[in-house]
Amino acid sequence: MALAFAVLWTAPALLASTSSQVVLRELRSESVAHSKVGTSPIRRLAIYLPPGYDTGTRLYPVIYFLSSPFGHYSDCFDKAGAKALFDTAIVHGRIDGFILVSADMNTPLGCSWYVNSSATGDWDDLMVKEIVPYIDANFRTIPNRDSRGITGEFMGGYGAIRYGMVHPDVFGSVYAMHPVGTGSGVQIMESRPNWDVLGSATSLDDAKKDGFTQIFTAIFQAHLPDPDKPPLYVDLPARKEGGKLIIDTQLTNRLRNSFFIESLVPQYAENLKSLRGFKFDWPRSDTNEDHIYSNQALTHKLNEFGIPHESEEYNGTWTSETWGEDGRFNNDVIPFFHRYLVVTPN
Repeated sequence: MALAFAVLWTAPALLASTSSQVVLRELRSESVAHSKVGTSPIRRLAIYLPPGYDTGTRLYPVIYFLSSPFGHYSDCFDKAGAKALFDTAIVHGRIDGFILVSADMNTPLGCSWYVNSSATGDWDDLMVKEIVPYIDANFRTIPNRDSRGITGEFMGGYGAIRYGMVHPDVFGSVYAMHPVGTGSGVQIMESRPNWDVLGSATSLDDAKKDGFTQIFTAIFQAHLPDPDKPPLYVDLPARKEGGKLIIDTQLTNRLRNSFFIESLVPQYAENLKSLRGFKFDWPRSDTNEDHIYSNQALTHKLNEFGIPHESEEYNGTWTSETWGEDGRFNNDVIPFFHRYLVVTPN
């Protein structure tokens, strides 16, 4: 598979030999080049390299970070001060030196949902067959699953669990911050999109008329793709007739079995049991109660199958702080990976 990479930027102020660095790389992906919805094959990575990386020979564990698709893949560095946060954690011995990779995994409608799709591209392949091998080939990593972890927030938390459960040979530890899409909520999925808009859409932009319609169209493109049905390239699992919602039983069953993490647990239970560490959390006061309910149900489902994991309902809201000294990445995610990432090569 032919890949093209280019170094785009290294902040001048970070060039001192003992300083950490954030570098940007550009990848031309074959995995998403066949997208029907106009996904750009040019994908970008923001990579944190710890203090002393450019003067030493040490190999490092790697944490892959899936950002919320509501923002930008490099927001953690550009807006949230993640570099300084990581530097401080390493200096104070709260975690050993590590590399962190934040990747652009968005489609034109937002989240790719991290699966291979005939509509939007092969996002599972992009991560496992392109990004991870590239990082291992071009940076001083410890190239095995015990020294490779994955985390993310919101949809990125969903992606972290999904990559870990499908590819435990690639990612040995998983922390999902406030994951969505983990299971059935209080409301049915078909109650969220505007079906009048979807049923009469003449362009992809029509799906962007409201937030839920855009989010669920992206879900359908990931899990019910049809490359022969422009402009949305999906098989819609419901439609409106005379003001009544008609749900397609077979498509809804296919959607649930492909999309929900809780539906995938029986199939991937042994994979999840093989992880070195697995944790997810969610805020008690999320204004979308579906997220609370589904994550509470997921931890019970995991227990039913004897899957070791940690789960935490914390006192917070949808917008609870992720970054900063008091944020959950600093106080929960970093200690988690300190426990579970192997920091010395075999």
